[in-house]
Amino acid sequence: MDKSKSIAAIVGPTLVVMVLSELKTWNPTLYDTQIVPLVYLSGVLFFIAGLAIVHKHNIWVWGWQTTITVIGWLGILLGLLRMFFPQTYKAQFKNDNAALGVELSLILIGIFLTFKAYSPTKK
Repeated sequence: MDKSKSIAAIVGPTLVVMVLSELKTWNPTLYDTQIVPLVYLSGVLFFIAGLAIVHKHNIWVWGWQTTITVIGWLGILLGLLRMFFPQTYKAQFKNDNAALGVELSLILIGIFLTFKAYSPTKK
């Protein structure tokens, strides 16, 4: 449980801040001039972060801790997609409602993990 809380204390706030800073309402021109090497580099960073999470926290239990493991595997997958197909990243979300739905879901997951990480442990 301590390992899960420790990782959630980093992943939760990072997820919230990262997604909020990328919202079109906050930063509308962020992805207008995306260049392929930058997409590739972000893929490498996602891959490394996901791999680090899965390496230290590959826990599959019936509980909130599995959320961390799933985020790690999704980070690996997203990193691989950005590394091998960086040119297709811009066409990823044509529907703004779908993108907003994913972004809101990620923000809620980040808030949930942050709450779990910083809430007192029952003894």
